[in-house]
Amino acid sequence: MALAYQSPGVYREDVFVGPSTALPTGVPGFVGLATVARSGVNSPIELHRDDEFGAALVAFAEGYLADAVRGFFANGGSRCYVAVADPAAADRPAALRAALASLGPLADLDLVAIPDAVQLADLDVFHALQADVIGHCHEHGDRLAILDTRRGATPDTVLDQRRALLAGQAEPVNGALYYPWLRTEGNRWVPPCGHLAGIFARTDRRGGVFKAPANEDLADALDLETAIGNAEQDRLNPAGVNCLRAFPGRGIRVWGARTLSRDPDWRYISVRRLFLTVGRWIERNMAWAAFEANEPRLWLRIQRELGNYLGGLWRAGALHGGTPAEAFFVRCDAETNPLESRQVGQVVSEIGLAATAPAEFVVVRIIHRAGATANA
Repeated sequence: MALAYQSPGVYREDVFVGPSTALPTGVPGFVGLATVARSGVNSPIELHRDDEFGAALVAFAEGYLADAVRGFFANGGSRCYVAVADPAAADRPAALRAALASLGPLADLDLVAIPDAVQLADLDVFHALQADVIGHCHEHGDRLAILDTRRGATPDTVLDQRRALLAGQAEPVNGALYYPWLRTEGNRWVPPCGHLAGIFARTDRRGGVFKAPANEDLADALDLETAIGNAEQDRLNPAGVNCLRAFPGRGIRVWGARTLSRDPDWRYISVRRLFLTVGRWIERNMAWAAFEANEPRLWLRIQRELGNYLGGLWRAGALHGGTPAEAFFVRCDAETNPLESRQVGQVVSEIGLAATAPAEFVVVRIIHRAGATANA
């Protein structure tokens, strides 16, 4: 309530500003086959618990959408969206594409999965639909696709799938491919994308988007359709195929953290997601700069706000370097904003990040020293 001031003058008031809302990450949009349970419910549907799926949707018995949502929440997910296509649609691929498109306007999701793509019998149509998911993520520039292989896939067919998915794709490829299928506690063989989305959400919450979603145990996973050993992974890992593996005494774990991108700069999921998240933050938090006077005070404010945000990432361990200057830079000055740019209404900022890559290969050198004593 405003105070009633009686005399003219200058008065001081203390205003306590709450912290800004954290940028949500680890929020997937699942696309699949189901029917709406009641009228008035539109797609996409936001879910916060596994049991909300049945209240809003009728699962398709032959589909995997409900399994994906269940696997997501079982592995640490807290919120997701579901976009559905009618199983009775005459053209299922077209219906699934329409459901995928409905995720486009959502600004608070950063993952996309389409578990019911595996329902498509035609291999070329399956590949084309998954390629459309990658294209969707590239177009929107703020999300990553989690893709499945088909049931019964072999390393050879998975590599064929990878080649088909990358044909004609623009870099960077915002997608990650996981193999093989897993058996749940309900004794169902399911594609792993829902479980993986939960792993993404779990690692985001514990460490941040710059933590690789790998070397994590999978809940609600009793077995793998294909046993992966070093020989199989030696073929698949360099191609950007992430394997699920069973380790004695350690359970079933995610044993890969690569994107499908052919560009080595975007090889790792954690690095790619860090840059996607920085872009989302800038879009959300820098809109105030539009229509401001394009002069040095604006440039300094932009540098300050971007510097504060990137400094927070450095302190959290997302960026490599002993000092902020080694970890990132922000430029917004007369050099980045010459007169010709200002005359067309542009304010240009440049940022550079030294992202921390995951320790994918842990090398321990055992050095043999001839004639060394036990105390050497």
